[in-house]
Amino acid sequence: MTDSLQHHRNGAIVRLRLHRPELHNAFDADLIGMLTAALVALGDDPTVRVVVLEGAGTSFSAGADLNWMRGMTTATEDENRADALALARLMRTLDELPHPTIARVQGAAFGGGVGLIACCDIAIGVPEASFGLTESRLGLLPAVISPYVIAAIGPRQARRWFATAERFDAVEAHRIGLLHTVVPADELDDAVNRQIDLLLKAGPSAASLAKHLVRRVADETDRNRLDHDNADLIAHLRVSAEGQEGLAAFLDKRKPGWAP
Repeated sequence: MTDSLQHHRNGAIVRLRLHRPELHNAFDADLIGMLTAALVALGDDPTVRVVVLEGAGTSFSAGADLNWMRGMTTATEDENRADALALARLMRTLDELPHPTIARVQGAAFGGGVGLIACCDIAIGVPEASFGLTESRLGLLPAVISPYVIAAIGPRQARRWFATAERFDAVEAHRIGLLHTVVPADELDDAVNRQIDLLLKAGPSAASLAKHLVRRVADETDRNRLDHDNADLIAHLRVSAEGQEGLAAFLDKRKPGWAP
């Protein structure tokens, strides 16, 4: 990894840290490419169990780097489209990563930084963190991150925050669903570690498939198909090696083989 993106692995736990503290971890094309590549590689690694996304310094991520945005003002529409698609690929890769993800939000997040949080399965922040979808102040909109933010906070909330670009605090972020938990700064790591411990106790395949189940159920409108698909899934899990081990461990009153 380069200085802009740090990678730390401890067993099955991987931490990816945005490391541009002097720029509040704002991202440009290079960082977007590096983070996407890192996530793709982690997604292909079956030994990874949990990925934690975090930021260095006082901010989680301020979104787009100002110099990068300045360059886009002189780019063509086609160049801007290609640039936006690169960001879309990053967000989708994070959202669909086949491992549980945790956003460790120790500071402010704006624009694309909010998108990164929304793409993570679990988001834990501190009271001092602040948030904003500030693109409309520039005559823009958070279009690329909108599917993930809307999924996190709902259409009604999104209509307000997308239009007004108003900043909001961690209490509001928790209320509308962007953050799952708000804890004091000195308890942040303990809170993240508690979630990691819970994920490690879950079956690896079950924890991985959870997000895909939620997405499929949320998107499916055919109730009969949904019933059959869900029956197929649980039947497959029950006879799988992981399901058999989990059920046997429960009945034998012991830990399953995957648990620490």
